[in-house]
Amino acid sequence: MDLTFPSHMIWWISVVDIPVAASLFTIYVRGKRDVDARVDHLSNLLETRHSQLRDSLSAYKLEVAKTYSTQTELRNLEGRLVSHLLRIEAKLDKHAERLMKGHE
Repeated sequence: MDLTFPSHMIWWISVVDIPVAASLFTIYVRGKRDVDARVDHLSNLLETRHSQLRDSLSAYKLEVAKTYSTQTELRNLEGRLVSHLLRIEAKLDKHAERLMKGHE
């Protein structure tokens, strides 16, 4: 039993198989490196956008806290409006009573 390779198989392996395998390995390594670089880029981009969004939300909350009324202020305003409306209603009632007495 002869375990040596024929010369044409050695030629085929050394000329075709090894370069093809090396090329495929190189393509795989480059592809993995490119994918890793893109994932890192996207991760950094997401972190940056997340930070910007968090800062924007904090700024919006601060603006809301500065410009919007509190419940106490709204209750005070409501009380003043009701008070004014009650005075207007009383004046209208007096005026209506005078008109009714004048027509009798």
